Amino acid sequence: MPRSLRLTILAVAAAAFLIPACRRPAPPPPLTGVELVSVAALPSDPEDSVWMTAAEFTAALLPQDLVEPRTLQLTTETLRVRAVTDGKDVAFRLEWSDASPDDLADPSHFSDACAVQLPAKIEPTIPAPQMGEKGRPVEMTFWTAVWQATVDGRGDSIRAIYPNAAVDHYPFQSPALEKDPAAQREMAARYAPALALGNRMAGPRDQPVQDLIAEGPGTIHPAGSSDSRGCGRRTPDGWAVVITRRLPAGLSPEAGSQIALAVWNGAHREVGARKMRTGWINLTMRGTP
Repeated sequence: MPRSLRLTILAVAAAAFLIPACRRPAPPPPLTGVELVSVAALPSDPEDSVWMTAAEFTAALLPQDLVEPRTLQLTTETLRVRAVTDGKDVAFRLEWSDASPDDLADPSHFSDACAVQLPAKIEPTIPAPQMGEKGRPVEMTFWTAVWQATVDGRGDSIRAIYPNAAVDHYPFQSPALEKDPAAQREMAARYAPALALGNRMAGPRDQPVQDLIAEGPGTIHPAGSSDSRGCGRRTPDGWAVVITRRLPAGLSPEAGSQIALAVWNGAHREVGARKMRTGWINLTMRGTP
């Protein structure tokens, strides 16, 4: 066999061997919704490595421009979501960009916050994504940076929030009341009327989240019980928040549901209905928990 022919055959064989080796597997298609992955134990920290077992869905956010007080400015563009379940509860990891941590509770500041929303019942048709409809409620779990700061150890008093403030005197701190704790608590309640009335949105908390229910815009109210959990941490460019709540009844690999998401940017004076939000997003479960 001529030497030139042998070289040609060797070159073709080498190319045939190298071409498959150079091929890289095609990346998986992007998620079209939030996919729940089964895990043995739910992570409570946003930095837990367990989160890497769940694919990340990027949700495009929209200004809430349907009901007053509405907003037309897009302040947060996207929200990244991962979700895992242990068969009993579900944990969502929400991450978004936010240049400043807004976690002060006073009339001149608004808090950073986020929420997940689910239909109260899994049905063939779903309620309106904008807080549900009359007779067709939705359930929400709401996290706010103000509550996270108090859970993390910052006090809830004027002195704790404003350490450089000069306070002359609070009547409930009068030395004359030190020997009468009951009278001291009664006097303190006069300066914290929300706590005195049992307002569950006020005061120190042991969890930075609260469960809520709504049947349309303007109908939101606390759930009868709130056993959800949460944890928020600052990232180099924003927030990463874990919201853990019970797994929706009836959700299975065969029967999916929906989820809607919301973000509030305190620096842009977003509060209440002024927020960034999504419509309904498919929520599916992979495998059997």
